[in-house]
Amino acid sequence: MDVTPYERRTWTALTMAGFWFSDALNAQSWEAPATILAVGLTYREAIVCIIFGSLCCTVPLVLNGILGARLHVPFPVAMRSSFGWYFARFAIVVRMTTALFWHAIQTYTGSTAMTQMIRAIWPSYLNIPNHIPASVGITSQQMVSHLIFWSVQFPILLTPPHKLQWFFIFKFVVVSITCIGVVIAMCKKAGGSGEIWKQEYTVYGPMRSWLILSSMSSITGGWATMATNIPDFTRYLKREKGVYWQVLFLPLIQLCLGLFGIVSTSAAKVVYGQYIWDPLALAAEWNGPSGRAGAFFVGFAWVIAQIGTNLSANVISCANDMTSLFPKYINIRRGVIIATVTAAWIMVPWKIIHSASSLLSFMAGLGTFLAPIAAIMGADYWIVKKTHIDVPSLYRSRGRYRYNEAGTNWRAVTAFLISVVPNLPGMAASVNPSLKNGVGGAEYIYDMFYIWGFTSAFVSYCVLSHFFPEKSTLIEETIPGDVPFEEASASEEKAEGSDGGDEKIAVKAADYEV
Repeated sequence: MDVTPYERRTWTALTMAGFWFSDALNAQSWEAPATILAVGLTYREAIVCIIFGSLCCTVPLVLNGILGARLHVPFPVAMRSSFGWYFARFAIVVRMTTALFWHAIQTYTGSTAMTQMIRAIWPSYLNIPNHIPASVGITSQQMVSHLIFWSVQFPILLTPPHKLQWFFIFKFVVVSITCIGVVIAMCKKAGGSGEIWKQEYTVYGPMRSWLILSSMSSITGGWATMATNIPDFTRYLKREKGVYWQVLFLPLIQLCLGLFGIVSTSAAKVVYGQYIWDPLALAAEWNGPSGRAGAFFVGFAWVIAQIGTNLSANVISCANDMTSLFPKYINIRRGVIIATVTAAWIMVPWKIIHSASSLLSFMAGLGTFLAPIAAIMGADYWIVKKTHIDVPSLYRSRGRYRYNEAGTNWRAVTAFLISVVPNLPGMAASVNPSLKNGVGGAEYIYDMFYIWGFTSAFVSYCVLSHFFPEKSTLIEETIPGDVPFEEASASEEKAEGSDGGDEKIAVKAADYEV
């Protein structure tokens, strides 16, 4: 939780490129167009939704990414500036819960990739007798794959974040080559790219417009966790310029992978007589010596892809959260162990994957709570605090960012409620469709849950902070957290200006209270 020391600020713009290729190159991104086409839209609308949905997400990614790159503090610490010492823990728990759910899902998806690798070598692997009751929701063969994948993933998850550049770049090379190879192979088998390009939309009028907006918001919301916890990674950057490359990287990667998914799926219709969006289900159709060799490499690529996504989006962030909540008992390494054991085994991810759609709808709706968190953090740093933060005070329970005895910034609470409450009826209807007729126009607000959630929270927090400012938190210049004690004391006095704060806070490790 400490300010990242100079020797660990090893990331560059190239590392950020590898990071985003690592995060975005996964099975879920490949299948993203499927959900858009399934509601009656075409590949044209899918491409538009992917591009603009990704671009919308780059706004909080850049706003909050710069915060991490300049202050070199993780998300749980950065949140204290806007939410207050204790209310920040609420935001941390929301983000941690989301990360655990997605880590569970990504891990189980990785186990299906492991199945393709093993069956490519030993086809009889698929015929392992099942000795697990049907009520458990998983077969013996699937359990073996899950255990093997988790065992391979576990030591990689324990790698310190500042040493992960090599893995991100490795994943980028392996997965990119595999994706291109799959598209070429399927088009060669089909004698072209199929007929999906001729498909027409089946919805019209306002319904079509709302579906486009909803699909775009879903793409944006899919990155809600990363938009919130991006400081956990940009804190390792040497220079903040690396943050701006995200505006190019994310939409480009999403678009390329989405197009790969569309082309290969269209070709699959010609070859196999059905649309197959899941790349691992596609590999399962490949038999014979050459087919199994291809299935092995596809399985290997997606194993690497899922591990990379868990690293960049889920496990490290969750470990940071646990460390912030229980600093006396948990460090980053212990947090990683707790997170991966909890997600992979205690949360029984195979049950989540095969559960009722209501649970999956609830998980998707968690973006409703993450949007205002990302918005308030960005608005606080750029608009309210004007990029001037007292970093040492972020580590002290009685520092300037406590706000009051409750350790809560009421402006953040109000902005959060303004953002979330209008979305709740629509979210409830998505979890329980029987409520749909009773929510009225609120359903349309939920169709653009991330766009509404982020914008409303950002604006309302700025307005409240303008008319009801907390002057003790407003300083004239940033007080960094990586300077000598004497220099920090001098910066503190200068930053206080003529207001003369009651409490002098300097960088002194013994005084830190994480």
